[in-house]
Amino acid sequence: MTTHRIAVIPGDGIGQEVTPAALEVLDAVGRRHGVEFAYTHLDWSCARYQREGAMMPEDGIETLRAYDAVFLGAVGAPGVPDHISLWGLLIPIRRAFRQYVNLRPVRVFEGMESPLRAAGPGDVDLVVVRENTEGEYSEIGGRLHRGFPEEMAVQEAVFTRAGVTRVLDYAFGLAGRRTGRLTSATKSNGIVHTMPFWDELVRERAAEHPKVAWDQEHIDALCAKVVLDPGRFDVIVASNLFGDILSDLTAAVAGSIGIAPSANLNPEGTYPSMFEPVHGSAPDIAGRGIADPIGAIWSAALMLDHLGHERAGAEVVDAIAATLAATDVRTPDLGGSASTEEFTRTVIARL
Repeated sequence: MTTHRIAVIPGDGIGQEVTPAALEVLDAVGRRHGVEFAYTHLDWSCARYQREGAMMPEDGIETLRAYDAVFLGAVGAPGVPDHISLWGLLIPIRRAFRQYVNLRPVRVFEGMESPLRAAGPGDVDLVVVRENTEGEYSEIGGRLHRGFPEEMAVQEAVFTRAGVTRVLDYAFGLAGRRTGRLTSATKSNGIVHTMPFWDELVRERAAEHPKVAWDQEHIDALCAKVVLDPGRFDVIVASNLFGDILSDLTAAVAGSIGIAPSANLNPEGTYPSMFEPVHGSAPDIAGRGIADPIGAIWSAALMLDHLGHERAGAEVVDAIAATLAATDVRTPDLGGSASTEEFTRTVIARL
């Protein structure tokens, strides 16, 4: 029996509902493969912020360092500004643990209907690789002349050779293990320094991966092409901001942002990686038991992959696919009436 220590942060809103669902699935597939999970639940959240003035304790990063992985539900709540909730929990974890790859797979499953005519089951199976620790989401900048007519804000985008190169190498390597196709998102026709630098590094790294066919697209045109012909893409690599936007767009192409998973990876395994659905805390439906658990369950499958249990991870994704293809069990975001619990039970039965 292999045991993994997992720090569990259900967080806010529906994170409190989809996280237990994902853990149930992990335990079920773990029993099949001789894998056990030792969970430590942490109450780090907006509720904690409102109660104690901080999303997590001062030693939060050190606390997490001892775990094999972190599983996060959702962050955000009415009354707490987003920049406080994200910069108080999610982003510090990503940066302290060098989780420089944000991996977001996208797939149109049989039994699900994409809003796009050109995106039927089997037509869309892509991955967005997002640079996750620098780029447009840097901490460099500030505010000046607050409250006066000339008030201003400056936000610096930071692209380092090391930071861009490592995420490009990951993306090219992933493309080589898939269909051998990669698309780089850029905007070098309008952003005069950082994006030409990004393009130069893409060309450099492409030379080290000669078996991968690659092209680049300006981000605005790329968004249009993802809508018009999503099946043409396999691996898309993008900066922090562009990848953030693209991954939500592609999730909508798949039929619902509720099914979208993500992995915040430290590929070297020097630090723990973090896994989370990307649907947010959805306070409008929180507490009603109708949240779609697919994004959380699929994120758990990504965690299994990262921990070296690829077969178990594939079985979880197959169980999601079989549930959608062979049953009418759907949560309301997918046009059904099933509860979170009912959908989870059906997936576990498929295992």
